[in-house]
Amino acid sequence: MHGTIESTAKLDALRERATSLPLEQFDPGDPELFRTDTFWPYFDRLRREDPVHYCKDSMFGPYWSVTRYNDIMEIETNHSVFSSASALGGITIRDIDPDLRRESFISMDPPRHAAQRKTVAPMFTPTHLDNLALNIRTRSAECLDNLPRGEVFDWVDRVSIELTTQMLAVLFDFPWEDRRKLTRWSDVATTIPGPDGLVATEDERQAELTECAGYFARLWKERIEQPPKSDLLSMMAHGAATRDMDAKNFLGNLVLLIVGGNDTTRNTMSGSIYALSQHPEQYRKLRENPALLDSFVPEVIRWQTPLAHMRRTALSDFEFRGKQIKKGDKVVMWYVSGNRDEEAIEKPYDFIIDRARPRTHLSFGFGIHRCVGLRLAELQLKIIWEEILKRFDHIDVVGEPKRVYSSFVKGLETLPVKITA
Repeated sequence: MHGTIESTAKLDALRERATSLPLEQFDPGDPELFRTDTFWPYFDRLRREDPVHYCKDSMFGPYWSVTRYNDIMEIETNHSVFSSASALGGITIRDIDPDLRRESFISMDPPRHAAQRKTVAPMFTPTHLDNLALNIRTRSAECLDNLPRGEVFDWVDRVSIELTTQMLAVLFDFPWEDRRKLTRWSDVATTIPGPDGLVATEDERQAELTECAGYFARLWKERIEQPPKSDLLSMMAHGAATRDMDAKNFLGNLVLLIVGGNDTTRNTMSGSIYALSQHPEQYRKLRENPALLDSFVPEVIRWQTPLAHMRRTALSDFEFRGKQIKKGDKVVMWYVSGNRDEEAIEKPYDFIIDRARPRTHLSFGFGIHRCVGLRLAELQLKIIWEEILKRFDHIDVVGEPKRVYSSFVKGLETLPVKITA
């Protein structure tokens, strides 16, 4: 108990800092704020007092923060001024060494972006999703039936990672026995190298991503020699806009699809359990009326916001909300803040599974870069919860989650739970 009081006091002190620190010293992109879940008051204050904020100095260099819902949408749709291009830095707050930058369709501007994105879009058509749904339900049921009863286990590892990794293996038609490699590559692609990280150095990270590229290159060669099939790799191997990609663009698109299919769904799956544990009255409401899953799913995705931000780079000087953004400046759109903006969302800090407009959120982005797999993510979440509600009266969270050290991926590394026997 003493440890809990001590840690609560420490968190309160961290949050108090957000109210006393001068705005010019704010660095809302500090990953430690996300690891300790203490970033919320920083964004609350920025939305109120300085919604377009400049941080002069951080571990990621200087950057602008855009924190209000409607402002984020405005930046997101202004492609003539704000670029996603990997050559300028890409889509995350962290700058990558220019020699290591890899294009993917999310880090391209129009018109090139559309051609590559269109290649994989057939995976996410309603007809294809209907076929995938049967597969998702079978695997979800099997996963849940194998969970222990009456003992503590890690929900992230046993359910969230396992199911999303299985789904990725299906989407890529990837060798089943090696599917956890996909999880590893996804985590390595987004991690911040350091002594406590997944990899100690950037060189180690690049070595693992080179392994990823080599593995997929072998599969790619097989797909080229086979007739077109309905997996992502075959779609790209036979697609006019993607079959002649250079090595960097190839790995860039692979990493995008792996991270997009893994981190977002995994963290929302974990976040759904945690959200309901924090809001038992909503859990009761869901058990009494499973039809609420249709609004529960987008509400979880808003509430969790599995990717905290996207970044753009200014192509020219631009005045925005009275601030002078210079050509070359890094502009970070904080989805996690926009999803708590009182001006756009009623009672944004409340988790309400029967919201009138639950799809008013920024978790999938907005405009041409809106997540191509969003319907699949929603489908996976809906099916797993349909199967949970059939089986279990309650899943208890029995300890605090361990959160990811990242201001990009907003996720849970571990979540201890117990299913009452």
